[in-house]
Amino acid sequence: AGTWLQSIANRVLTFLSNRTTGVRLTDMETGYKAFTREAILGIRLTQDRFGFEPEVTAKLARRGARFVETPIRYSPRTYAEGKKIGVKDAFHAIYAIARFGWGD
Repeated sequence: AGTWLQSIANRVLTFLSNRTTGVRLTDMETGYKAFTREAILGIRLTQDRFGFEPEVTAKLARRGARFVETPIRYSPRTYAEGKKIGVKDAFHAIYAIARFGWGD
């Protein structure tokens, strides 16, 4: 799996998340999320790994939270450096998008 394939997968996951939550994000699966204590207080999070991003995004969207994206610069890790994202992770994220975007 190359960087271009991961980029396409990320765009698909972001598109699916946006469709189920009504939010217009450019990168739902970003590794950086910040929120106020008040925004996240009382939200029960159950997912980890690739389910966390869709879950927290959907639950905050349902609460009417305001999303702000700020550009960042980074150099993604290569497979040799430890980036081991695979098809299984994509399916886990799709499951979380469906589960939390449409309910739960």
